Amino acid sequence: MAQNTDHLSTIFAALADPTRRAIIARLAEGPGTVTELAAPFDLSLPAVSKHLRVLQRAGLVEQGRQAQWRPCRLRAEPLREVTNWLERYQEILGERYDRLDEYLRELQGGGDAARETGRTNDR
Repeated sequence: MAQNTDHLSTIFAALADPTRRAIIARLAEGPGTVTELAAPFDLSLPAVSKHLRVLQRAGLVEQGRQAQWRPCRLRAEPLREVTNWLERYQEILGERYDRLDEYLRELQGGGDAARETGRTNDR
């Protein structure tokens, strides 16, 4: 389990950067070369390559070889791991949000009732 947690930490660290998330979004549309992936950014090719290495270490991207081109592809498996991990907590968070909504309704309802009777907490 610790190894899985470490792997998740690596994935989350890779996804923490907005440039890397944008690269992932672009690769979700299909494979791309480093030059194609760098196009929307004001970054050098070596800087984009560094981002790609972080994504590769996390297992999110793989780089192939076609003649002189090295197209990058998205690997969905690590994203499934993240989704599975998050789904475990979704139910818990949903229940907490439901309780918070109920509490807020009670607060709002209590304030309405006090106004209707002409009573306030201000004296």
